[in-house]
Parts: sequence; structure tokens; C-alpha cells
Amino acid sequence: MIPFFVQIKCQLGKTYQVANAIADAEVASEIYSTSGDFDLLAKFYIDDNEDIGHFVANKVQVFEGIQDTRTIITFKAF
Repeated sequence: MIPFFVQIKCQLGKTYQVANAIADAEVASEIYSTSGDFDLLAKFYIDDNEDIGHFVANKVQVFEGIQDTRTIITFKAF
């Protein structure tokens, strides 16, 4: 399994709606509210043969209220 994170910027007033929709869809392993340029940080796992770009485009960016995303690919957990 490949872990990666996606920072999510939501439309004004839509952060909780977006977080709840992602949680209900059960596509993320963890979702956190954050401060700064992005409103949410979500952790995802995909199979080794899956494409991260397609996953983000087809499973993350589809939620109503998302304005922008930034994908963070990790290398090693310590």
C-alpha cells in the first residue's frame, strides 16, 4: 500500500461539509482540520499498482465544496 496526503482548500463555509462527505465515502484513512492555506489534511492509502493522480482526480476532487488540492507524496515512515 502507498500512503500519501492531500491538503484540501474548501470554498468558504464548506469545510465541515467536505470533511463529512469524504469521511462518509470512506476513501480516506484520516482527515484533519488545519490552519493556514489549506483547510483539511487527509491521508489516503492506495494499492501499489494504482495511480495517485487518477485517484486524487476521481476520488478526492469530486466532492462539492473543494476549491483546490495539493498532493504530498511521502517516502518513508520513521
